[in-house]
Amino acid sequence: MNRVIKIFDTTLRDGEQSPGASMNVEEKVSLAKQLARLGVDIIEAGFAISSPGDFEAIKRIGGEVEGPIICSLARAKKEDIDRAWEALKDAPKRRIHTFHSTSDIHLKHQYRISREEALKRSVEMVKHARSYVDDVEFSPMDATRTDVAYLHEVVEAVIEAGARTVNIPDTVGYAMPEEFGALIKSVKDKVRNIDRAVISVHCHNDLGLAVANALAAIRNGAGQVECTVNGIGERAGNCSMEEVVMALRTRKDFFGADTKIITEEITRSSRLVTKITGIPVQPNKAIVGANAFAHESGIHQDG
Repeated sequence: MNRVIKIFDTTLRDGEQSPGASMNVEEKVSLAKQLARLGVDIIEAGFAISSPGDFEAIKRIGGEVEGPIICSLARAKKEDIDRAWEALKDAPKRRIHTFHSTSDIHLKHQYRISREEALKRSVEMVKHARSYVDDVEFSPMDATRTDVAYLHEVVEAVIEAGARTVNIPDTVGYAMPEEFGALIKSVKDKVRNIDRAVISVHCHNDLGLAVANALAAIRNGAGQVECTVNGIGERAGNCSMEEVVMALRTRKDFFGADTKIITEEITRSSRLVTKITGIPVQPNKAIVGANAFAHESGIHQDG
């Protein structure tokens, strides 16, 4: 029996952070409806406190899109979580996704706080989010550059506080697949209450390894992948939804895992994202590129 991997689509939130990819509310609602047809499990519809447009999009999607869980991002701050709840409260299935940095480089230079304070804030804000919704996700930002023992401590504490999903992000696209797989295995093996939460991963593509890292994570116990259609996102982009989905579907024999994605809707979703954002797909892009199944001549054509 294959494990079912949840697809957490963040095209509307992290994908929109691609330079020039901003979408208006109507475009976001239209794309969210297509993502529901595609069969994604969770739609991260936006970052409620970041702008009135994001707030309105989350609210509209929560009221109009049936099927997936609708999610808002929120920093580990009370006002962010309150705003996320206001945007989500009418959605039948809702999730608050809160995050706080855990790497020493971020804590020292960005937050200017101690590890102890970061842990305290994370726990308090997960509890605050749980006062609104049962479904809370927590991300220790920059996890791949975080001291591993401290990462385990944070993950264990936020699960105890009520997080149902713990997302391990490779925030700066720094990890190698073997290394990232080992990190996920360590979370699965060393965090005592990990059986009470789903391990998620959020990989950036700065070194072209986001999909490889996500697949390595699945092999080592991850049950959710955060990704975007066409792999769009800030800098070099995010983990490409269609590549992860088709790798699992094509190689069930290897991964022993699959998703609930309706693959016949992948191309339609890809083209809609291109149309809305104006960001073209490179012709040789795997799965959705114009040349993905084309050959000029020679041995492959003959094959």
